[in-house]
Amino acid sequence: MDEAIQELLEEIRELYLADGTPWVVGYSGGKDSTITAQLVWMALAGLPAEQRTKPVHVISTDTLVENPVVAAWANRSLEAMRTAAAAQQMPIEPHRLTPELEDTFWVNLIGRGYAAPRPKFRWCTDRLKIRPSNKFILDVANKYGQVILVLGIRKAESATRRRTMERHERGRVRDRLSPHGSLPGSLVYSPVEAWTTDEVWMALMQYPNPWGHSNKDLLAMYRGASEDSECPLVVDTSTPSCGDSRMGCWTCTMVEQDKSLRAMVANDEELEWMRPLLALRDALDIEDDRHLRDFRRMNGSLMIHRDRLVHGPYTQAAREDWLRRLLEAQTWIRAHGPTYVRDITLITLDELHLIRRIWVFTKHEIEDNLPGIYEEATGQPFPGRPLDETLSFNAAQTMIDTLREVCDDEEEYLRIRALLAVHRRYNVMTRRAGLLDALEKVLEKHSFEDEEDALAFAQFRRGENPDKGQGALF
Repeated sequence: MDEAIQELLEEIRELYLADGTPWVVGYSGGKDSTITAQLVWMALAGLPAEQRTKPVHVISTDTLVENPVVAAWANRSLEAMRTAAAAQQMPIEPHRLTPELEDTFWVNLIGRGYAAPRPKFRWCTDRLKIRPSNKFILDVANKYGQVILVLGIRKAESATRRRTMERHERGRVRDRLSPHGSLPGSLVYSPVEAWTTDEVWMALMQYPNPWGHSNKDLLAMYRGASEDSECPLVVDTSTPSCGDSRMGCWTCTMVEQDKSLRAMVANDEELEWMRPLLALRDALDIEDDRHLRDFRRMNGSLMIHRDRLVHGPYTQAAREDWLRRLLEAQTWIRAHGPTYVRDITLITLDELHLIRRIWVFTKHEIEDNLPGIYEEATGQPFPGRPLDETLSFNAAQTMIDTLREVCDDEEEYLRIRALLAVHRRYNVMTRRAGLLDALEKVLEKHSFEDEEDALAFAQFRRGENPDKGQGALF
């Protein structure tokens, strides 16, 4: 092992000194990315200080719904790395990346109503992982003309990973650099691609972590879960998602159950505070959630499949329930969890503010229920001003109560509520171009008495247009 590592360190040094192309090292805090970052560090430490001039960026993507134990581990490691790099005069710059506010998990699920991710509706990976890492990589590539990605990917991880890596190998421009399939100007270097899992652990136990983060603690964290894999830096859809790993998001519904989270809670009494997270994750992962979702698609259209309407986003009631459960879990953990999680944040205030605006202005939910839900769940007043300064809460509540009284059913209430919301939005504009189109879309979306009526209409339309087949009807 020692001889093999010394040869690899020499190879890393040769590649580093070969040109001025900056490096970006993917780091998740798991075993493969840790040994990769450690090898790069060890190799550079063997060079004279005057030769360590090329920047090495270490990027770690925090989805904001990572397993809290793993997220805390990775964040502490990045801080230790930053301190040690400065002390040792290493050209290593750690970066914690997060998704854009409009791309976060809760803004999409609770705000817009996206259903929990499934294999055929995997909306999370691109928004939470691919976009933040790709943006950073492309920014570096655009600035310097090229970038070398150093990734802890291994052929032994899976048959799919082996095939992907071997396909990219055929296009190598140097002995160990492969062009990235979807990132222009990016070359991939995978120093441990041929290693086995045992070899990774052997190296981690044999060589101390150069930035002072304990590899023995890393091994202990792995032992706390049932399976031996990690969530890699995801830069494209060919990279396995966190659904097959134990180092992924605690909200993940891409697998039948979160074995890692469940194992951590079961194996360590100190981690029982995560039970509310496990309960919420299991609530999201139900086989048939049609009763929680609107019978219309996000844009209001109807889609029929096997003589049933394909349901769209979560209903207002379901989204409000998810928010209430999430805030209650956060409040309980802060009150009953160990000291180090007393300030845990499961959903940020920025996310809550954006979700509130989406509910009121995009979904026309003029009740503005988010502040009330927040106060009920946390016992604290919501830290935000009224969204519409021209309409007091009492006036809005009076209008809502009146609508409830005069409307014959729920669909009529939703239709009139949306019409009033659209009218109020355009009423404050100097130019009202688009008002009629917006009103027409509301009438079109809420033109059915219920789901049965919508299905009958969809079947009628499909019969009138036999060539249309299955799909959106209007």
